[in-house]
Order: sequence, then structure tokens, then C-alpha cells
Amino acid sequence: MSKEAVQDSTPQPSGGALQDAGDAGYSKDLKARHINMIAIGGAIGTGLFLGAGGRLESAGPALAIAYAVCGLFAFFVVRALGEMVVYRPSSGSFVSYAREFLGEKGAYVAGWMYVVNWSTTGIADITAIALYTHYWSMFSDIPQWVMALIALAVVLSLNLISVKIFGELEFWFAIIKVAALVIFMAIGIFLLVTQHEVGGETPGFSVISDNGGIFPAGLLPVVVVLQGVVFAYSAVELVGVTAGETAEPEKIVPRAVNSIMWRVGIFYVGSVVLLALLLPWDGYSDGESPFVTVLSKIGVPAAGHVMNLVVLTAAMSSLNSGLYSTGRILRSMAKAGSAPRFTGLMNRHQVPYGGIMLTSAVCVVGVGLNYVVPGKAFEIVINIAALGIIAAWSSIMLCHIVFVRRAEAGLLTRPSFQLPFSPFTEIITIGFLAGVIVLMWYDGGVGRDTVMLIPIIVAALVAGWFVVRGRVREASAANGGQAADLRK
Repeated sequence: MSKEAVQDSTPQPSGGALQDAGDAGYSKDLKARHINMIAIGGAIGTGLFLGAGGRLESAGPALAIAYAVCGLFAFFVVRALGEMVVYRPSSGSFVSYAREFLGEKGAYVAGWMYVVNWSTTGIADITAIALYTHYWSMFSDIPQWVMALIALAVVLSLNLISVKIFGELEFWFAIIKVAALVIFMAIGIFLLVTQHEVGGETPGFSVISDNGGIFPAGLLPVVVVLQGVVFAYSAVELVGVTAGETAEPEKIVPRAVNSIMWRVGIFYVGSVVLLALLLPWDGYSDGESPFVTVLSKIGVPAAGHVMNLVVLTAAMSSLNSGLYSTGRILRSMAKAGSAPRFTGLMNRHQVPYGGIMLTSAVCVVGVGLNYVVPGKAFEIVINIAALGIIAAWSSIMLCHIVFVRRAEAGLLTRPSFQLPFSPFTEIITIGFLAGVIVLMWYDGGVGRDTVMLIPIIVAALVAGWFVVRGRVREASAANGGQAADLRK
């Protein structure tokens, strides 16, 4: 039997759990330090480094509450996913669990919405990278679309080499982001303790109380800003995808998941509270990183250059993660028949290059957007990505509800690492995510246009299902009939 045949052979069921044919053939080169830093990197991105300024300007110090609320729901999602990972590690992650607990239609919807999420996020990332590089004069004469294409080519090449290279890249990307936050927070705490003036203001609680309190603009702006804050946490679910390529997921994943909670508390909530104590809320703006705003007020040289490097790193990290995760998700779907067959192909380095290349092809469309509408490319795609992450998180919670019900019926055994207060936690989280869509509608503008895309996306998914359902039946039969009944 050839090596490829061995890699693609279907794993045999163990313990009653459905086995994902797409899990065969992966290396186990991701170490504990990779998984832990991937968990950090997934929870820290441009949503904090760049987006917090505009949100502070609109919501005031209460933004910290918004970050805490959204962070709690993000933790619920990744905790539910972590429990299912311990039950059955899979590189197909929640798409594989959707196949087991929601049926093939559920897996099909969850998978393609996640691909939509990361494909459009990838377009946003290469657009952001191009914009960030133009900050430096040496790149200003290079067209935006050229910089976007170069960024895609570099990250794609590195992603295709091996999963170990991916893990090392994410490890160092996360190190840079964490180091930047730790240094800033150390500077901020020093300014607080020494009462050093920041832009003519003496830092402390008086900065909040003398400028309208915690809710200077009322409660409504805080509620509205939730829709943007929740997307700052997108990619926390990436820790589930990595489980299929680590040697001891049952030990490593729970530790990584649990650490997300305190990291969110320190880095997101803590840094926003610190920002609110250093400068009045209306001293920040949408067009500048809040960290640059503070550092420039105290005369730190090259603050803008340093933070631009950090947000550039965050965008590169996001693009790297998107190519990695969609490659694994699409391989799982291809083996089930719901994605093109070529997306299930692996190279000799045990990397599913077919799915990675498909996502990269969509990103090339983003290069075109950067050529045609360079000023609007980022805004157009990031709102479409928003719908994808809501669908992914909702599918995780739906899978977990069915997972718990089967455990209660004695059909499977829940691990000791569990999401507490099921099914109330899942129901509340799904309700919260539905509320985010409602907020997008009432926010008007691009948010409303995004919600209006939902019927078009649904129609495309329905049409696509009729195209692939024959292949899904064939794959189900070939994999021992483990896929769910298509009549469900």
C-alpha cells in the first residue's frame, strides 16, 4: 500500500465516537508552548491594538465592561470546544463535531461559513498589511495591491512548509504582541504610581470621574459597541483546530483553554482600564492606536513606528492562522464529500495544501480589491467575516448541547474537563450571538448591509448542498457509513 493510501485511510471508530477520515496523515509536531501561544495570539489582535481607540471614543471607560462581557462568552465557546477536543481530538475541529452531532448538513454549513470567515478575514489582513507598510516612507511608492500580494506570497510559502514552521511563526508573533502589551502596561502603571502627567492630565480615577464617569455617553453606545468587540476575540477557537497535530491534546488543550480567561482579563480588560485612567475617553480617536496616543503624549520617541510594527505582526499572525485553519477544515470536509476533492490533498510535509491554496485563491480576489477600491477593501470584507465567526461559534454551542444530551443518555462519556451549567451556558451564548446580529442591523450603514447579505449566503449554501450531497453520500458509504443520515 502506498504512503498516500496509508495517510488517507479512514481511522477506525473508538469508544463509540465518529472518527474523521480527514484526521489521518498529520504529524504531531505542535508542542505545548506552541498551543499556549496560539491561544494567546488568538485572543489578542488588531481589535485591541488598533480598534480600542475608536471604541473608547464612542463608549468611554465602560468599554472595559464590554470587553469583559464578550470575553466571557468567548471563553464559554472555547471551553465547550475544549471539552469536545478532549473527548475526540480532530483537526477538523468543530466541523468534525458538527458532522457527529448535527449531521452532514450541519457540518457543511459550519465548515463553509468558517471558510467564508477566514477567506474574507485573509483579504482584510493582506489589506491591513499593505496599509501598515505604507506607514513607512520606504514603502509608500509601492502600490497597495503589490504589498498585499507580497504579504500573501510570503505567508503562504511559510504555511506550506510544515506545521512546525506554522507553530514557530505563531509562537513568535504572539511573543511580540504580548511583549508590547506588557511593556505598555508597565509604563502605564509607572505613570499611575508616580502621577506623571499625560497630555496635561494627572492619571488616576479622577480622569474618569471628572470626564463623565464610567458611562459618559450613556448605556446605548456601550451596547452598540459590543458588535465590534465580539469580533476582536475571533480566532480563539483556533486552539481546537491545532489539537489534531499535537501529541497530548488531552493535557495541553485544557490548560490553554483555561488560560484564555485570565489573559482576557489582564490584556483586554486591564489595558482598557489603564487607558481610561491615563487619558480622558474623548482623547482617543478611531484613526490612531490608543497605545500610540498615550506614548506620544509623554514624548516616547518612535512610538508610532513601534506600534505599527506590532499591528503589522498581528495582521500577519491572523493571515497565517487563517490559512492554517481553513486548510485543516477543508481537508475534513473534502474527505466527507462536502468540499472539492483537491482540498483534501496533502504534500510530503503532511500539510493539507489543497485547502490552503483555495483560501489563498480567494485572498487573491482581495489583491484585486486593493487594486480597484483600495480605500474600501478592508471595510467591505471584514463585515462579511463577522457573519462567519458568529456562525462558527453558534455551531460549536449547538454541537455541545447535543454532545451533552448524548452523554446524559449514556451514549458517550463526558471528560472531566467540562463546560459548566450546560445547557444554560450554550443557550445564553447563542442568544448573545443572535443579539449581535440585531445590533448590526440597528447600527445601520455597513452593519445593516452585512445583515442583508444573510439571505444571499443562505441561498448559496442551499444551492451548494444540492451540488455536493451526492458526493457526501458516497463518502459516507466509503467511510463505513459513519456520517449522519442525510434525511435529517
